[in-house]
Amino acid sequence: MSTQNIRDEKIETINELLAVTRDSAEFYEDASTKARNPQLQSLFKDMAQSKNSLVGAMSSEVKAEGATPDTDGTFRGTLHRMYGDVRGKMGSDDYGYVAQLEESEDRMLHAFNEVLEDKDAPVAVKDAVRSFLPTVKQQHDTMRDRKWAMDATKH
Repeated sequence: MSTQNIRDEKIETINELLAVTRDSAEFYEDASTKARNPQLQSLFKDMAQSKNSLVGAMSSEVKAEGATPDTDGTFRGTLHRMYGDVRGKMGSDDYGYVAQLEESEDRMLHAFNEVLEDKDAPVAVKDAVRSFLPTVKQQHDTMRDRKWAMDATKH
């Protein structure tokens, strides 16, 4: 694979992950305004800020390659947020948001791991994705732990 092809694949891969991360940040921002529990509002705001920092870091990586970072989310992410909105309007409790956000974290972690497990992905692409993985994993674990804690207390 040529250097240009590796560069193009790196840009495309990071932009795809960037779109998923942006979806997640927007979902957290939305949930922070709709959650009833002040602790969850704060957690969701913190998570949105963390996601936006990750978006910034990923955008910088794309810019370093001389390309333009993705500025839109994914269609699937839009549908996911709409589902969360519908649940919220139907009287869903805060657990509904936590469950949806935890599911979103699963999707995001899976997307990052998929790149790392792709035997055909160039090392440069995997290295870039791997550099973001600790943050993605920490964000995932935060929401997983919050959901488990709510499950243990029956919401």
